Amino acid sequence: MEEHPYARLTPDLVLDAVAAAGLRPDGRLLGLNSYENRVYQVWLEEGQPVVAKFYRPGRWSAAQIDEEHAFARELAEREIPVVAPLHSLQHAGFFVAIYPRRGGRPPELENPKTLEWIGRFIARIHAVGASKEFAFRPVLDAKTFGHEQRAWLLEHNFVPKDLLDAWQAVTEQALFLVDEAFKFSFRNIRLHGDCHPGNILWTDEGPHFVDLDDARMGPAIQDLWMLLSGDRAAMTRQLRDVLAGYEQFMAFDKRELSLLEPLRTLRLINYSAWIARRWDDPAFPAAFPWFDSQRYWQDRILELREQIALMTEPPLELD
Repeated sequence: MEEHPYARLTPDLVLDAVAAAGLRPDGRLLGLNSYENRVYQVWLEEGQPVVAKFYRPGRWSAAQIDEEHAFARELAEREIPVVAPLHSLQHAGFFVAIYPRRGGRPPELENPKTLEWIGRFIARIHAVGASKEFAFRPVLDAKTFGHEQRAWLLEHNFVPKDLLDAWQAVTEQALFLVDEAFKFSFRNIRLHGDCHPGNILWTDEGPHFVDLDDARMGPAIQDLWMLLSGDRAAMTRQLRDVLAGYEQFMAFDKRELSLLEPLRTLRLINYSAWIARRWDDPAFPAAFPWFDSQRYWQDRILELREQIALMTEPPLELD
């Protein structure tokens, strides 16, 4: 049986990696909630604890990780509240990033002023992101987030046989509509990439953004749509609030509103494939015990049918 990539990641190795960065851990560490990578809070002999992130082997190349860190530092240098790594290194076969510890609470997304504040900072991230392109990080598109993930799930027989025909049909129809939506010419910029509320921490001074692990090229609305929830009227109100802050610093191409539901559809397909690709990692069956159940795939079929209906409706209107 192939060894799991994190089987070698012992507490001693974690502490040795932090020490290799020139820091002095005092022996205490705490595993933090992370599935894709392994993340630990490490206490030091002097000063505040740090957060050590061990990248999943084989997911990103050294050049791609360097681009993520350079982007985070570029943003931090512009006084944009993004948590950038203090140290980047390779240790015992792992890529490691060590961050300052930053606390915070979830943002109150029902507050219009909170959404406007977040919108301002996302616009500042995008203004920097638009200044040049990633050379090594991928582009968010229908091929990589949709078609390739669908093909992988089919090849590895994760969909229950009695639901296979229905899942194949609904994903084929959904991806056809996604492909149609992506046909117009929009601008790809450097993005946070996974700007959901869990990656925005709030303090009395406002928001700060964490975890650029999924940073990539893509349309600006990718970093906006995950802030929206509820019915069409609620999402329209929320988007107006976000853009009230966003457009103080960055113009928004309203045509990208037609990508909102297609991007949500791609995320749903990609999410299933992400869990499936990590199923050999013991952390995943423990965290997602419902994944290989009939109910999970029935719910995904219904969810994608709803997405098909939403993608055939006109996009949100702001005027």
